Amino acid sequence: MADGPLSERLIAGFDAMSEQFQLAARYIIDQPHDVALLSMRDQARVAGVQPATMTRLAKHLGLTGYDELREIYAEAVRSGDVGFARKADVQAIAQRRKGDHGLAREILGAQAAEIVHLAESQLDAIVSTARRLASAKCVFCIGLRSSHATAWHLHYILSMIREKSVMLDAVGGTGSDALAHASRNDVLFATSVFPYTRATVEIAEYAHQHRIPIVAITDSEVAPLARVADDVVLVQTKSPSFFHTMTPAFAVVEVLGALVAGQGAEAARDSLLRFDAHLADFNTHLKSRARPARPRRPLP
Repeated sequence: MADGPLSERLIAGFDAMSEQFQLAARYIIDQPHDVALLSMRDQARVAGVQPATMTRLAKHLGLTGYDELREIYAEAVRSGDVGFARKADVQAIAQRRKGDHGLAREILGAQAAEIVHLAESQLDAIVSTARRLASAKCVFCIGLRSSHATAWHLHYILSMIREKSVMLDAVGGTGSDALAHASRNDVLFATSVFPYTRATVEIAEYAHQHRIPIVAITDSEVAPLARVADDVVLVQTKSPSFFHTMTPAFAVVEVLGALVAGQGAEAARDSLLRFDAHLADFNTHLKSRARPARPRRPLP
């Protein structure tokens, strides 16, 4: 189930909710399977609120209490296969039962399914995001912790096909300083998934306040980045592994890079010619996939 039965109502009323209600609502939106299967106290602990908050939110939605809310979700996810243990414990149990090969196959299958889901649900968002990136005078990229590789990969691709891409991760905590030169003709590319990195969100909020266009990759319609971005691509992060998957976000970045290059094909080609010449000057790459043979030691 991609969306919970009460997701639309929660999203529609999200702005008017208190901060505690928003924390509880975000949990229900993002974890519909767990709502049906975990105890209210466990859910409250993960959401970061008191159990009473979960009950009050259910009554706010016109229900008799949280038990009724859980029953609604239980009806919607009867075929779900979610355990009660922590994710690391769940993985350990699955790994013992299925073996290393079985767990590896399951993780790869889940990643493949999420990429298929992107093709079915996020194409319009991806194309719109690519067009905004292509039209920007300069793209400023931010992604920290698990999202850093995603942001860096887009920055690397853009640096190959255009002149202006800035990674906001300079040493000494000065990364955000470059954003002082940004204007409405530029774009901030920001990516973060739950648990959201504070610095990334603050940089995005700064850009929003200064009317710098924002495109984002994140994991929820009510994620902090989604609430300030002009274009948002939503990715799933659930995985049979103990660690959330970044594969869908990485796939989106590769598609964005290809689309941006295609939308400015002539300029991208000229830039890539210069890039190739630069790499050749420094003899950056091996000329063959085969590893060079090591010189043999002379026999004693």
